[in-house]
Amino acid sequence: MSTRETDEQQRIRFQVELEFVQCFANPNYLHFLAQRGYFKDPAFVNYIKYLQYWKEPAYAKYLKYPMCLHFLDLLQYEHFRKEVVNGQCARFIDDQQILHWQHYTRKRVRLLQSQAEKHMMTVQNEPTPQKSV
Repeated sequence: MSTRETDEQQRIRFQVELEFVQCFANPNYLHFLAQRGYFKDPAFVNYIKYLQYWKEPAYAKYLKYPMCLHFLDLLQYEHFRKEVVNGQCARFIDDQQILHWQHYTRKRVRLLQSQAEKHMMTVQNEPTPQKSV
């Protein structure tokens, strides 16, 4: 029975760490943590280092917000941890993320439309099979 408890604890830890590391994709949450002094706590900084295992493909495949890995990298730097306490810094990062997603979405839609048009042209230009009598 103790093995089952251990498996359950591992499953819960996986879920908690998955949710927590994905929160790093939110600059406002990083600002919240910085304002409350979490980034000054050596134990918390070590925990952030530990979370780098999420960059491995076996774990990264579970992430819904892969941008969190970029912020996980940035959080390894003391300078970034000190700067994100500034509200203007957090807002700037948030604005840049929004601009990135808007550009990405537009670019993705154009790419998909282009591929669909090419496919339609290919289908229209294919000869129709002749029935033999």
